[in-house]
Amino acid sequence: MRHILARSELCLGCKSCELACAVAHSTSKTLFQALAEPKLPQKRIFVESNGEENFPLQCRQCLDSPCVHACMSGAMRIDLKTELIQVDSQKCVGCMMCVMVCPYGVIAEIRSTRQVAKCDRCLDLDYNPACISACPTKALQFVEVQEFTHSGRKAFLELVKGVN
Repeated sequence: MRHILARSELCLGCKSCELACAVAHSTSKTLFQALAEPKLPQKRIFVESNGEENFPLQCRQCLDSPCVHACMSGAMRIDLKTELIQVDSQKCVGCMMCVMVCPYGVIAEIRSTRQVAKCDRCLDLDYNPACISACPTKALQFVEVQEFTHSGRKAFLELVKGVN
């Protein structure tokens, strides 16, 4: 299964991924129209910075799924077809238990509805999630874990080669 993985050393902190995510989850699917929607679209990725380094975070699809276990209404569930943790907005009662137990802090409240939003990997898009397509430096990658680790090792070897 492919995952959204990040190379923090490539992240500029431009937040293009955040904007693309919000637009992808808007009703209109266009930036200018999304800004005028009565319910502003909610981003599901968060670029955090300590002033020197930036790191994009979104749902990590945890194997132990603390959000699913904490959800009292059954709104947070593992989709058997995609094997991804998804939110059923029809069942969400806004208790925010999933927000409290998420170890990455990436489940957001939708204030207008008092429900939650989390990365759904843009399942309605054909190929890449919106955040991946929007990243100008390719800091975000939608790949198999093995491919990601292999490319990381290759990048390290290129770095070492350049130093010597």
